[in-house]
Amino acid sequence: MRSFSRRSLLATTTAAVAVALVPGVAAAALPSVAATARDYEKDGPHQPVKAAGDSAHTLYYPADLASSTAKHPVLIWGNGTGATVDQYELLFTHLATWGYVVAAANTGQSGSGIEMLDGAKYLIAENSRQGSVFQDRIDTGQIAAAGHSQGGGGAIAAGADPLVKTTIPIMPGPQGTVGALHGPAFFVSGQADIIVPALYVRARFDACDQVPAVYGQLRSATHFLQGDTRYRLVGAITAWLQYHLAGDQAAKSVFYGPNPGLQQDTAAWSDFARNSRADSA
Repeated sequence: MRSFSRRSLLATTTAAVAVALVPGVAAAALPSVAATARDYEKDGPHQPVKAAGDSAHTLYYPADLASSTAKHPVLIWGNGTGATVDQYELLFTHLATWGYVVAAANTGQSGSGIEMLDGAKYLIAENSRQGSVFQDRIDTGQIAAAGHSQGGGGAIAAGADPLVKTTIPIMPGPQGTVGALHGPAFFVSGQADIIVPALYVRARFDACDQVPAVYGQLRSATHFLQGDTRYRLVGAITAWLQYHLAGDQAAKSVFYGPNPGLQQDTAAWSDFARNSRADSA
């Protein structure tokens, strides 16, 4: 598996500069209705930190985590086949600016979901460990699983676990069973993806009828999320998490309601669908 974005390694070395240059936007400052995913491409109010977790995970979190009293939601992540955490760092540092703690599994073989769930279990243990920077700072009831390609399949596998509240499979492989998901799911495909074709991702979405599920197809996106397609994805992921883990009602309007923002943004999204459970959400 190649890179999440061809310039994501550049983002790795410039993340701190980018955060300083882009104005932070808190959720409360966003529109109350008709928000779009692009509103969530802007960095949040926190500075991001990258650190080693246990030997199997890399962590990203807000720099002011230890000095605040807030509890922070969690994203556990699975890389694509043969990919590394650094290749997705653009997403992880962005989420840290919005107040999320990310546990990314240090493996290019994350299809079982086990490595991802181990990241959640590590943070839950750290939440209770005396002296940990994460002590009493993890919202253990607000955990999402996401991943790309094989990691997207791994996210589906991890999403069957009661620890996981919501799931974001991005161009997912065949791993996991969508019928075992117990929380809302956001399936993402690429219009120009020939590795995991959009029709395959759509079929996995169509099979997920027991929970609210949303499908988005990124216009012109290849499997490696070239150009600006990676920013469109980062914004959509942030909006999904903001609603499902942080209760941001503006973010809800990106996916739900009579005229969702993602459906309106036809320049970025070439297809959009919801199942009946999401229609009534």
